[in-house]
Amino acid sequence: MPHTLSDPIRLPTQRPATFDPPAELGHLRRDTPVTPLAFPDGHTGWLVTNYATSRQILGDPRFSARQELHHHAPYDHPFGQEPIAPAEPGFFIGMDPPHHTRYRKPLMRQFTGHKVKQMIPRIEKVVEDSLDALEAAGRGADLVEEFATPVPTLMICELLGVPYAERDLFRHDAATFFRLDSTQEEAHTAYANMLAYLAALIPRTRAEPGEGLLSTLIESNELSDEEITVASVVVLIAGHETTANMLGLGAFALLSNPEQLAALREDPSLTENAVEEMLRYLPLFRSGLMRTALEDVELEGRRIKAGDCLVLQLSAANRDPLRFDGDPERLDLRRKSTGHLTFGHGVHQCLGHQLARIELQIAYAALLRRFPGLRLAVPPEDVPLRNDMAIYGVHHLPVTW
Repeated sequence: MPHTLSDPIRLPTQRPATFDPPAELGHLRRDTPVTPLAFPDGHTGWLVTNYATSRQILGDPRFSARQELHHHAPYDHPFGQEPIAPAEPGFFIGMDPPHHTRYRKPLMRQFTGHKVKQMIPRIEKVVEDSLDALEAAGRGADLVEEFATPVPTLMICELLGVPYAERDLFRHDAATFFRLDSTQEEAHTAYANMLAYLAALIPRTRAEPGEGLLSTLIESNELSDEEITVASVVVLIAGHETTANMLGLGAFALLSNPEQLAALREDPSLTENAVEEMLRYLPLFRSGLMRTALEDVELEGRRIKAGDCLVLQLSAANRDPLRFDGDPERLDLRRKSTGHLTFGHGVHQCLGHQLARIELQIAYAALLRRFPGLRLAVPPEDVPLRNDMAIYGVHHLPVTW
């Protein structure tokens, strides 16, 4: 039964197909792009599904990213309904300027375009080494385990100054933190474990400085050890979870679209644009970015009151036909997809977006060059999807060549 304009809905989460966001999001974007949304804690906020309004909100200081103003995720989750505490020192993604700026500025020095360009030879070497491991594992190997996960994990470890040999000390906890069936205690313990690991790494880094972000932050004396620890956990999780899942899901999308795969194989110059299209097309996040109105605002004819929470469903915004030409529900590697909102927009735009783009470009180009006959080793329906995780993707991707 269709809802009325005033009926709050629950967040749609059921995907109709592997690479598509919930179909209801498209209907909402067309008919009621700013829709009343029911949160599990009883709050009635708003679901935003179109591109123009989502981008407007992300660039408007009247909408806050402050954690303590938000409500818990608008789907079933392990964190209960207790009030949300203010972001702890260093957790910059849950803050507004000027506090957000104070943390982001020293971190950004490690993610400038110049810094990322300097990393290209190392990224190329890491990619080739991972492809060697994939080849050695033989046909039927798991592209996620041998390639999609190690490449961004190794790069973010090196960028931070975290020993790659110790990756399993945080990978398990990161997976637990993002698993939808984790209990509140399990999720809190996983996060505490990651904090404890980074906190213990700081004195080791102080004793033996390197070139990574941890050493740079310690030497600058701009942040306390506690602030460095928390900020580093944010960078560590974001730097390997999102890129790894995009790399695996993107490879699956290419192998499931033979015409698009053939186009990319025949014309490697498409790679940069292809990465932008996959970033636009693939729905990586179960929910969306959350913002809270600091004052009364009108959006799409709706009166948003101060204190209302808004969930920006970027996977729907990225398929808005008013912004992207052609049929945005279809993967088209030749489509001009720049301007998508996958990395956000405004002062909170993902600080590692340039690094992620370069990693994906180098990885896809090398993968198709090294394995021109790459194909799935199992039927597409047998590929295990990350429907149980807050960050979508594939758990495994068996391939042959």
